[in-house]
Amino acid sequence: MQVEPLAIPEVKRITPPKFADSRGFFSETWSAAGLKARGLDEHFVQDNHSLSTQKGTIRGLHCQVAPHVQGKLVRVIKGAIWDVAVDIRQGSPSFGKWVAAELSAENWAQLWIPGGFLHGFCTLLPDTEVIYKVTGNYSKECERAVRWNDPILALPWPLAPGEALLSDKDQSAPLFNPADQWFTYA
Repeated sequence: MQVEPLAIPEVKRITPPKFADSRGFFSETWSAAGLKARGLDEHFVQDNHSLSTQKGTIRGLHCQVAPHVQGKLVRVIKGAIWDVAVDIRQGSPSFGKWVAAELSAENWAQLWIPGGFLHGFCTLLPDTEVIYKVTGNYSKECERAVRWNDPILALPWPLAPGEALLSDKDQSAPLFNPADQWFTYA
């Protein structure tokens, strides 16, 4: 299993090995012991699965605050996404900065996004399915969101603004407020 830190080193691209033969393939996509040996000792409590039927679907930018902070291990089982994490930990040297990776069924890569980051993705292909493990239970009271096209964050989404397909909740999310104290860098 390859574990590569991105430009914000707490966010990691993880690529599990795939063993193929004439029948298809086998892959151990998650291993507590394997990730612990590489410095990721996380306890996952929930698996989520989303299907986006249209290219250009954006989900995010979301996070959960204490006491239900969520780290996420994101992977694509069909299609492809542009997956982004934004550091919103007050005092962090990378506060307000982002990293992104293309995840696809073809490249088999995953993205580890720890708590303290906004997370979102844009589908690059129709009928894209995303599965992600989370370290905290969902709580409506702890859910926070920032508008996907916030001008301060200026994320380079891989589509024209008029092409984005959003939920009503994501479309009406507030703009990024650097003064929000949702997380503190430790």
